[in-house]
Amino acid sequence: MSMNIQGIVSSVKEELAPQFEEKLRSYLVQQDREWLIEQIIRLTLDSLYIKKKDIKAIQEQKAQERLSRIERLKDMALDREKLDYFLKKHEKRDRNHLIEAGYLINNPPEKGTDLITEKYRSNQGNELLILAKDVLFALLFGDESNHVKFTRIEQELLTLTVPRFKSKSLNFMKATTEISGLGTWQDPDSVSNDSRADNIILQVEYGEIEGELIGDGIVTSLSLINNLEINEQILYARMINVEQSTLIT
Repeated sequence: MSMNIQGIVSSVKEELAPQFEEKLRSYLVQQDREWLIEQIIRLTLDSLYIKKKDIKAIQEQKAQERLSRIERLKDMALDREKLDYFLKKHEKRDRNHLIEAGYLINNPPEKGTDLITEKYRSNQGNELLILAKDVLFALLFGDESNHVKFTRIEQELLTLTVPRFKSKSLNFMKATTEISGLGTWQDPDSVSNDSRADNIILQVEYGEIEGELIGDGIVTSLSLINNLEINEQILYARMINVEQSTLIT
């Protein structure tokens, strides 16, 4: 009687086990001792405990990043004059300019595909990305407590659609409403069809100033973030005036 597939797999595993053990042992001998200890602990401890530990570490990291951002905002002291300077300096920087100027390096992924990670950005590219995120945060949430000085005269609602797997690029945004949504756009070049894609719709209210410079700053910041990290062909963003805040306390 011939063996079934399960028997065949078991037989092959048994045959390869000595080779696998030898190769694994050879590999582990070359690894850092502290790293090995950490891996053994993680394999030994209860998975739920590890998950809680990981969540706590992520929360602590986010808290530290937020504190660092607040300190940078205080040093920046963003106001109308500084926002106007930011717009004049950065509003025309597209992907081609960022590559030519050395902000993007090492042939970054084609637009509409993968996230642009740190290895595709130079030091000045990383600094510009941090600046763009800081400015966006200040425009949406900044106030006198973090030295952001604007005379906000009306409420606006920003609606932003991003692929779920890229939404971590905007995880610094707070007080946002998140809605799941499926994409409907199809790329004529078939590079990044977003039809039926798993998207997140982010909504946040912010205060606008005379001349709608806050909106201009949001567009410029998001454009930089998209070209330096999110890497979408089209980043959907809409800003509309709202007569009354939907955030009720």
